[in-house]
Amino acid sequence: MTNEHQTVAFIGAGNMSGAIIAGLVSNGYPASNIIAANPSMPKLETLQNNLGINITTDNIQACQHADVVVLAVKPHLIQQVCQQLADSTDLSGKCFISVAAGVNIIPMQAALGFAAPVIRCMPNTPSQIGLGVSGMYASGEVSENQRQFADQLMQSVGIVQWLDSEAQIDDLIAVAGSAPAYFFAFMEAMQNKAMALGFSKADSRKLVQQTALGAAHMVVENDDLDISTLRENVTSKGGTTQQALTTFAQGGLAELVDKAMQSAIDRAVEMAKDNS
Repeated sequence: MTNEHQTVAFIGAGNMSGAIIAGLVSNGYPASNIIAANPSMPKLETLQNNLGINITTDNIQACQHADVVVLAVKPHLIQQVCQQLADSTDLSGKCFISVAAGVNIIPMQAALGFAAPVIRCMPNTPSQIGLGVSGMYASGEVSENQRQFADQLMQSVGIVQWLDSEAQIDDLIAVAGSAPAYFFAFMEAMQNKAMALGFSKADSRKLVQQTALGAAHMVVENDDLDISTLRENVTSKGGTTQQALTTFAQGGLAELVDKAMQSAIDRAVEMAKDNS
């Protein structure tokens, strides 16, 4: 990874910060250039013991010498934290990366007290195991070097999708941010049916999760084929798979997925208004 001499401060030491930090360190980023701040010590001590990073309970101390500040606190706290940093330290020259859902760039810049370079990042939960998707949008103040560094930062936990407008963050939430839960819900329903058929809970889970994993890998390993083609390849005319898929179609699966994803977008827009 380039930019190895930049110091990165994480404000908040929850699961997402932990995942990003672990990804950075495993990719060779020097732990001595990473500091995490959190109100309580247990999560900080775990990160320090496992990864060798610097820790503090003081947000100001973490931010003071950082080149890049990752804002990883709850959305309702983001403006309060930005204001705290603005009141207590010189923020010039620092780039801010926010992983807080539903908080737009302009309110963050207002709380920071100037038109700071801010990158909004929406990672999903599989980032915690290095298989994430992170949608990213940079304000006009972000330099090319800062953009490249943010890209490398989030590539440590998965793939990065840069967005052309901040509004697309809401679309990304529906497509990738919230989407792991869609698959979990589908797998849960399949597990429940398997149990109803007489399989044990453990066997039902094993069968469903391995099938899901295999299907996902087939998509990844056959990127020259449309997903629809992969579906068709499993579907024999008049067979069991076709019967199941016909039942899904009759139940309006495609329309229901469309409606659910749009409702996620609508809620993201509402959240942004609430936090403006």
